[in-house]
Amino acid sequence: MVNKVILIGNVGTDPEIRTLESGVKVARVRLATTERSRNRETGDTTEHTEWHTITLWRGLADVVDKYVRKGSQIYVEGRIRTREWADQSGAKRYSTEILADTMNLLGRRNDSPQQGAAPQSGYQQAAPAYQQPAYQQAPAYQAAPAPAPVPPMDDPDDLPF
Repeated sequence: MVNKVILIGNVGTDPEIRTLESGVKVARVRLATTERSRNRETGDTTEHTEWHTITLWRGLADVVDKYVRKGSQIYVEGRIRTREWADQSGAKRYSTEILADTMNLLGRRNDSPQQGAAPQSGYQQAAPAYQQPAYQQAPAYQAAPAPAPVPPMDDPDDLPF
């Protein structure tokens, strides 16, 4: 069975960054992806924008905290996760999010890091991927089987957002 999502989009608001009591950092990003289609008969172009909630843990949250802002373009690989929770009136609610395993920074050289951070020359289209080490799998050509995915140490159903 496969649960894999790949998204490239623009960040809609500045990321929410939290540090749990255990010291683990978690980030939440709202990502917009836009699909464009063209009607062959009329020539009209239509757009559909979908908003995704991306949750990033530990090292990925550190990278988001330093480099990702509203308007940043990012590439994300992860898994779909639906959480169930009760609202203030006790009604069951559901939210679907993407738990990120990999993130690449995309965009222009002039994109700048967080204020107060050391000046950088920016990042290029070929910026390195940032991955959660626990989810890396062995390449297919190796004889050893890929390790089973390890869930985050903190319960993802108990997010501080």
